[in-house]
Amino acid sequence: MRILLVEDDELLGNGLYLGLIQDGHVADWVKDGMAALLALETEVFDCIILDLGLPRLPGLEFLKKLRANANNTPVLVLTAKETVNDRIKGLDTGADDYMTKPFELVELLARLRALHRRVHQRAETTINYQDICLDPAAHALTVNGKLIVLPRREFALLQKLLENVGHVLSREFLTQNLYGWDESVDSNVLEVHIHNIRRKLKGDYIRTIRGVGYMIEREEQKSDTRDIP
Repeated sequence: MRILLVEDDELLGNGLYLGLIQDGHVADWVKDGMAALLALETEVFDCIILDLGLPRLPGLEFLKKLRANANNTPVLVLTAKETVNDRIKGLDTGADDYMTKPFELVELLARLRALHRRVHQRAETTINYQDICLDPAAHALTVNGKLIVLPRREFALLQKLLENVGHVLSREFLTQNLYGWDESVDSNVLEVHIHNIRRKLKGDYIRTIRGVGYMIEREEQKSDTRDIP
């Protein structure tokens, strides 16, 4: 997942940022609500982790503006407030889940996965397509029951394609989901990742749509015509 972390506490923010990356996610970190709104004007994220006690634009005000802009990105709220009324206010403002500080990173990661499944209307913890089984929580991939090892970016790329079967995903969109703001990206890096995934899966799963991007087709979309280099 690509995650926008909105947290002004340096110690907590740095710990969360590193923890998200170590779990295989792409994370971008901003420290106030206005910076978060600006980021969302040009970038697409799978989830937002939002502290409520933010400078410039408080978390609840950020939430109101986010939902007023018809942005449905899932939001996991972090707060030091513990009363039921505070939690209700956050959820009614537009939050999708709520965690009170202090918390365990493993629980936060599990909640992010649950939010992501909900967005994709998927109850199962694994993603299954033909003979592929991908388990995001375990970072495990099997094809015909055989374990296939993919580096984190190839794993994330395959997951994004499998979550959008039947839809063409642009090169720009896929690249944004693999690399954060502080990472340099070669012009052909996406093609290299796709080539490596195809080689390791040893199957005709990913279709190239020339000049646009890539997709994994639904069964009814498959035809004898192929555009794979």
